[in-house]
Amino acid sequence: MDIASLIGVISGVMLVISAILIGGSVHNFFNLPGFMVVFGGTIAATFLTFQLRDVSSAFKAAFFVFSEKKRDPNDMISTMISLCYVTRREGIVKLGGVKTPSVFLKKVCNLIADGSEEELFRKTMAIEMEAMKARHFMVQDVFKKMSLYAPAFGMLGTLIGLIQMLSRLQEPSSIGPAMAIALLTTFYGSLLSTLFFLPVAGKLKSRTLLELINMEIIIEGGISILEDNNPMLVYEKLSSYVAARIRRPMKRTTQKQDG
Repeated sequence: MDIASLIGVISGVMLVISAILIGGSVHNFFNLPGFMVVFGGTIAATFLTFQLRDVSSAFKAAFFVFSEKKRDPNDMISTMISLCYVTRREGIVKLGGVKTPSVFLKKVCNLIADGSEEELFRKTMAIEMEAMKARHFMVQDVFKKMSLYAPAFGMLGTLIGLIQMLSRLQEPSSIGPAMAIALLTTFYGSLLSTLFFLPVAGKLKSRTLLELINMEIIIEGGISILEDNNPMLVYEKLSSYVAARIRRPMKRTTQKQDG
C-alpha cells in the first residue's frame, strides 16, 4: 500500500473535520441535496465527457494508487543486470523463457531472444511507450475534468440555494440558515476537487513518470544485452536514471556469477 497517499487522505480529512468541530457542529456542514447536486452532477458530467470504460479504468487506477507500492527503478536495474548475466552464461535465447509480471519486460525479452536488430527494437519499444502514455493520459484526464466539474456544480448548487432563499425573503429568520445551506455546495465542490480529484490526478501523473523511467531502464538494458556489454558497464549506464543519493551499488555476489 502507498503509505504517502493514505497519510495524505486521512490527514486532509481529519484537518477539515477538526476545523469544523472547533468552529461548531458537524451537522451544520451536512446537506444531502447539496451533496447530491455536486457529487451526482460531477459523475453525470464525467460520463457525458468520457466513455464508460474510460471512467471505469480511471477509478481502477485510483484504487491502484492506494493499493500498490511504487516500482523502484533500482529493482529494475538489478533485474536487467541479472538478465545480462543470464545471457552471457547461457545465450540470449534463454530470455524467451523468462517469467515476469511485467508485460513490457516480457516483450523486451522475447525481442532479444528472437535476435531483433537494435533499430527495430527501439521502434517497437517506442510505440509501446507512446501507447502507455496515451492510456495513462486518459486516466489522468478523467480526474482532472472531475476536479473542474465539482467546483462548477458547487457554484450551481449555491445559485439554486440563493434562488430558493430569495423566494422566501418575507421570512427574515430563514435567510441566515438558507444562506449557509446555499454555500455548502460550494464547500463540497471545493473539497472534492482539492482533496481528492486533483491529488489523485497528480499521483497518477507521478506514477506515469516513474513507469516511463522503468521502461527506459528496460530498453537501455535490453540494448546493452543485444550489444553483449559487460554487466558493470550496463550497471553504470542504467544507474544514471537514478539520483546518486538513492542509487544502490552493484552487488558483488552478482559480479561473481560471471566468473
